Amino acid sequence: MDEKIAAAGKDVLVEIIKLAQKRGMKGSKGNWKEFLSVYDSKFGVSLSDPARRSTDSLVAFLTTFSEDDLKIFDKVMQCHFNRDAMESFRKNSSDTESPEQKLVRTTLEHPQYPLNYSLPSYEEGWLVTKHRKMSKSMQSTEMLAVDCEMVLCEDGTEALVRVSVVDCNLQVKLDELVNPNKAVADYRTEITGVSAKDIDGVTYSLADVQKSLKNLLRHGTILVGHSLNNDLQALKLDHAKVIDTSFVFKYGNGNRRASLSDLCKASLKVCVYMGLDSVLGYELRKKGTPHNSLDDARAAMKLVLAKLEGRVDSAIPFVRKDVPEIEMAKLLLHRIPISVPSEELHKLIPGDSTIEVKANKKAGGGKYSAFAIFKNDEEANQAFEDLDGSLEKDSSGLPQKLISFQLDTGRMGSLYIRKMSPNDQVDQIASKKRPLQDEEISVESKKTKKGQMIKVEGANQCDSHLKEIERLKQELRVRDEEISNLNKIVVALTRKQGL
Repeated sequence: MDEKIAAAGKDVLVEIIKLAQKRGMKGSKGNWKEFLSVYDSKFGVSLSDPARRSTDSLVAFLTTFSEDDLKIFDKVMQCHFNRDAMESFRKNSSDTESPEQKLVRTTLEHPQYPLNYSLPSYEEGWLVTKHRKMSKSMQSTEMLAVDCEMVLCEDGTEALVRVSVVDCNLQVKLDELVNPNKAVADYRTEITGVSAKDIDGVTYSLADVQKSLKNLLRHGTILVGHSLNNDLQALKLDHAKVIDTSFVFKYGNGNRRASLSDLCKASLKVCVYMGLDSVLGYELRKKGTPHNSLDDARAAMKLVLAKLEGRVDSAIPFVRKDVPEIEMAKLLLHRIPISVPSEELHKLIPGDSTIEVKANKKAGGGKYSAFAIFKNDEEANQAFEDLDGSLEKDSSGLPQKLISFQLDTGRMGSLYIRKMSPNDQVDQIASKKRPLQDEEISVESKKTKKGQMIKVEGANQCDSHLKEIERLKQELRVRDEEISNLNKIVVALTRKQGL
């Protein structure tokens, strides 16, 4: 393994170290920053960006890890190998790249692919699909879409409870309830739609699912899904040819990935406006109703088919909705190691708050999320400001901090704490809640000379006009994106009808 690391490209090594940082992993000389303080006495942690470090220093750090940790790093390198193999086949093949293969390549080239798809398939009980004739498997355009439902078990892990698979004709190839074969702490019925009563008498196991999937995926079949890595984790399945619709589609205002439900809603908005009967012209589920893995698998396949037929663009319009004031009194804690009890989370956050664990549909690779709920938004904002961590933005552009911690048990790790709204909305609400002292100042200002009053009012009007101009500009950008998408649909329909 040391030879593999030494031979890897710098970009791969940088990605591995970033993964180690996110997971709070440590080698024999500590984490990345602890290693740097010993390895480099001159710069130490002041130059902690792995991309700015020499290849030798990256290799030196990675070789301090245990054999089990190196297996995780090997999976990252395998993801890069899959990406390189796809690109090499595209360049060297005499055949033209098919649209299906292009979407596979789009998934493999996504920046998050090596991190999300570095699955622990070296562990016991995993199925790894392999193909003897690489060229034939690469050329295959057959597709299947999959979606799963998972329950939370008493040992803190998540287990498969339902699996659904459909083909490109939306015909059901597999739809089964699965016995978790371990004690279940929470069926999450409000999300999964599955209760303990539904599992009574079910003998179909994860091993049976894997056997069925092995037969379905024999000939280089492409597996389709939304955030598919979570389903593969639940299935304990490692399959190289994948199309992840969360990588293929995104909001038009950046790299934020859209949910499956949002993709269907966006398509519904376009179809209603145009009066079209589109395969995506429906709401995936009503608010408050459980998920249905069969519906979700079909929705993912419909998205891919619409993309292949040119009826939908990769970018969808995005309009940010104002967050309700009650929600702004919360902070979101995510990527929490599942081994960290929720009862310990309040110790990591300044101020007085209560913790509410967030129910997750997908298996999160040993992670979960929770809300810290405060009395009001001011307390939530102050708690966020008091957090000791590196400030950044998530994929939605919302401010968050990466914090490291050590519990009373001695366990160390890291997690993200995110605000529920962008800073500009916080400022707007704060301006609406002027404290009493501001009111007193306002009364005093009315007693000043008339000329001074005109200046103050003029300045306030300028500020309000500038904000209104920015708001209108944003609306125009969104409208332009919608018009562009509508034009593409019209062109596609015209071509299809031969007009």
